[in-house]
Amino acid sequence: MADSPVRTQRPLSPHLQIFTPYLTMVMSILHRITGGALYVGTLLLVVWLIGAASGPAGYARVQWFMGSIIGQLILFGYTWALIHHLIGGVRHLVWDVGLGFGPEARENMARLNIIGSIVLTILIWVVALIVR
Repeated sequence: MADSPVRTQRPLSPHLQIFTPYLTMVMSILHRITGGALYVGTLLLVVWLIGAASGPAGYARVQWFMGSIIGQLILFGYTWALIHHLIGGVRHLVWDVGLGFGPEARENMARLNIIGSIVLTILIWVVALIVR
């Protein structure tokens, strides 16, 4: 068996040059990235709580940073990551029930995830700015 003269062609492993990324694959990667961003972004909540617990001066410093342009962009990104991850979790819950496995349903749910997360994030921020 070791000295068999017939060599078989083995398939190439898929790589980026021959593999086409699908929307659902990109959404899976983005779901993992937003999960990591939420993990790091939760430190913002911890900093805010520490600032609030340390007294008026510490709280004022945290509020000053969160009110700056950079702080607002970070909070906007955190809001989007939270909403996007939440909708992605609902999408996975639908799959756990056994629904939405067809190609068209998967693509539609991925598109709804993107559109819904953007629309809901903007809506949340518009309402927050009006109430503010």
